[in-house]
Amino acid sequence: MNAELSSLPGRARIHAALGDPARLAIVDALTLGDASPGEIAGTLKMPTNLVAHHVKVLTDAGLVTRGRSEGDRRRTYLRLRPEALATLNPPPLAGVGRVVFVCTHNSARSQLAAALWSDRTHSATASAGTRPARRVHPRAVAVARRHGLDLDPTGTAQVADVARDDDLLIAVCDNAHEELTGPIRPRLHWSVPDPVRVDTDAAFEAAFTDLADRVDRLTPAVARQPPGHGSCRRPDHDPERTHR
Repeated sequence: MNAELSSLPGRARIHAALGDPARLAIVDALTLGDASPGEIAGTLKMPTNLVAHHVKVLTDAGLVTRGRSEGDRRRTYLRLRPEALATLNPPPLAGVGRVVFVCTHNSARSQLAAALWSDRTHSATASAGTRPARRVHPRAVAVARRHGLDLDPTGTAQVADVARDDDLLIAVCDNAHEELTGPIRPRLHWSVPDPVRVDTDAAFEAAFTDLADRVDRLTPAVARQPPGHGSCRRPDHDPERTHR
């Protein structure tokens, strides 16, 4: 990917270029196929001089390129650069060996987040607590099962016993985020309300939905690791495969 496009100034130019409805319409028109400026003007019912202005802005931002027709050499075709649109997403998180979710008691949110991560990515994960409970909350076990996931009711752990240097540590509750300092400092914080305080099925479902949405957003941002790193160990020989 072009480093200039993926820089903050480059990404800002792309966002600015897409901030005009007419330019966004041109990008939409070019998403599935190439077109000449005249064809764009006809499709969008836009004056050709206005199309020329917007195309220049999109070209300067790195979103669109021009190419001469191999037939009628007087004609120009516009082509969208999908890699430029890809830069609108946050850059990937590099150097992630494993994703570890942390909450206070390791009895609900962190357990559900680890189960979701394992289900979505099939990669190494773990969960832990700053003050782990003896057991996973029964409603957490139940909501996981309703969504086809399994939790070990006795599988809680202390974060100091679980965290490793190359882990991506994510605090899924405010208390854990604020308690952890020094070498065990979360890299990300998800402020997910504690369902245990309400202690209803609806509260646990809401927490599950919130975590599932956040996991799905994070998944593309975690850089793919080389073979043999972290997630490629055989699950049946990996004691950290359990969602602690």
